[in-house]
Amino acid sequence: MTQTKIALVTGGSRGLGKNMALSLAQKGLDVIITYNSKEDEALEVVKQIEATGQKAAALQLNVGDSKSFDGFIGDVTSTLKSTFNTDKIDFLVNNAGIGIHASFAETTEGQFDTLMNIHFKGTFFLTQKALPILADGGGIVNISSGLARFSNPGYAAYASMKGAIETLTKYQAKELGARGIRANIVAPGAIETDFGGGLVRDNAQVNAFLASATALGRVGLPDDIGGVVAFLCTNDAKWINGQRIEVSGGMML
Repeated sequence: MTQTKIALVTGGSRGLGKNMALSLAQKGLDVIITYNSKEDEALEVVKQIEATGQKAAALQLNVGDSKSFDGFIGDVTSTLKSTFNTDKIDFLVNNAGIGIHASFAETTEGQFDTLMNIHFKGTFFLTQKALPILADGGGIVNISSGLARFSNPGYAAYASMKGAIETLTKYQAKELGARGIRANIVAPGAIETDFGGGLVRDNAQVNAFLASATALGRVGLPDDIGGVVAFLCTNDAKWINGQRIEVSGGMML
């Protein structure tokens, strides 16, 4: 019997990450999700994944604290053994993140460092630490943003980190290709979630403006994104590598 593929999704307890985790389960993958503080939400997602017939686990992780990564990889290794009876993950989805809205002129060093540690340094070193438990022939999916392609005032630091991740992804694809590991970027457009204080979801003016700038005439929903990430973690996407896939309904074309 072949071993079921396993995906690790950071920030999988809510929003886009939750949708990614459920979409992966629907495609027949087992899933490990991470949460930062909301364990109850994470365990609820685990239950929903298990209801699809797949195995799941939730582990605590603060992606902004790179010193914790060795311990986290140890947790993953023991969970792989106890819950999944294996020693490798097949896919790593670097989804966890936060939004800070501040103009370039007013961005503080503290805000910059927070975004840097979570979105760039965290993704860089968590992926590096995960390489020994990432199976040959597997894949990495990094999450960027439409804001790395077009500019909306207030996201100078956030979008710069995402631009860095897009460059990093090409290097991962090039350097890990010898192991058959693919690395790709999914760049969502504006999505209705609690991200950034729920700005897109809860501010009618912002929502209407972004919908008007989108060819399909609305802002995105989590369900628009998860399936694309899940697709990249299947054999159908085996020849997609080093690519940026924007999932924005055609924003700012």
